[in-house]
Amino acid sequence: MDILFGKNKISSSIMSKDKKNKTKTAFPKMSIGDLILFSIYSILSNKQDCKFEKLVNQSFILFPDVFGFKSYPQWPDARKLDRPLRALRNQKLIKGDPKTEFTITKEGKEKAETITKKLRQGKLL
Repeated sequence: MDILFGKNKISSSIMSKDKKNKTKTAFPKMSIGDLILFSIYSILSNKQDCKFEKLVNQSFILFPDVFGFKSYPQWPDARKLDRPLRALRNQKLIKGDPKTEFTITKEGKEKAETITKKLRQGKLL
């Protein structure tokens, strides 16, 4: 499965299997907030509205090990986005809320571009 990110594609090759054949995501150690900010940035880069449901889906598709339920890893856990989203708002990196949609501030865009570079170095993009 490929995910469009602006003009680039993020391939499912970011996924690998460990010795027990469990899916693992190959990305550098990053905070959940950084991963969410990257997900928002990728949605907005594709000229889509960043509604909460879309954000949960995108975050889970990109980083299933982080945003999946522990007991049911094939399903996204929306609760994992709650506190980090509030923290991103408090840091003035994003605007919006789950009832409307999210946008990214100038500072948030700059940080998201830095995160994108880190992920590219990790061979994700």
